[in-house]
Amino acid sequence: MPAMFKRLKETIDAFKARDPAARSSLEIILLYPGFHAIIYHRIAHWLYNKRLRFLARFVSQWSRFWTGIEIHPGAKIGRRLVIDHGMGVVIGETAEIGDDVLLYQGVTLGGTGKDKGKRHPTIGNNVMIGAGAKVLGPFTVGDNARIAANAVVLKEVPPDSTAVGVPARIVRVAGKRTNYVESIDHISVTDPIDVELSAITAQMQMLERQLVTHDPTLYERLDEMEGAPEPEGESAGAPREPGGADSEQAPKQEQDA
Repeated sequence: MPAMFKRLKETIDAFKARDPAARSSLEIILLYPGFHAIIYHRIAHWLYNKRLRFLARFVSQWSRFWTGIEIHPGAKIGRRLVIDHGMGVVIGETAEIGDDVLLYQGVTLGGTGKDKGKRHPTIGNNVMIGAGAKVLGPFTVGDNARIAANAVVLKEVPPDSTAVGVPARIVRVAGKRTNYVESIDHISVTDPIDVELSAITAQMQMLERQLVTHDPTLYERLDEMEGAPEPEGESAGAPREPGGADSEQAPKQEQDA
């Protein structure tokens, strides 16, 4: 019993630390659906491990009805989990969540098919998953990772990295280990597509400068070509049809010769 109350206090303190709107422990206990869902899951998971599967599912569905958060009784959840807002969160049967994880509304920890066995993700310690993100499949999200809002993650996320986009792409935080759960920063996320487009633009500008350096009159000749009138009749580059006037004159010239 003392251990149970200790864990409850840890969870309440975690909500206080990560939600600036939390004013008191009593408010969290009575009014926070994320906290309620975690308590219900502890009961359901105990029943699930005792092979009382129907009762376990009943408790989890009761929790879903009251909180809008669906956690399968078989899911393994670590200490100090915080589910902020929580509406629409879905956590599958074989999902595993480490310690000090922060989930926002609309997060799905789901599978990708009807396979038996391990089919849901394993979330490491100190991981933050933004609102609406989907993590689908039996892979691992490493410690201290961050998944941006609305990302769709379909493959493993290394530790100390960020997953962004649909499908999600990995952005490493080189040489710097960041505590994302404590900082709770959703804005300072690098877009890998924007980085690649910037690199392509810079390369095109470099090639353009090299061409101008090699031929200073390049722009003038391009402007002249764009402003030149098209030739009358057939365009200069149009292919000639077989059997035309030129093809008829060719045999005559050969006979004259």
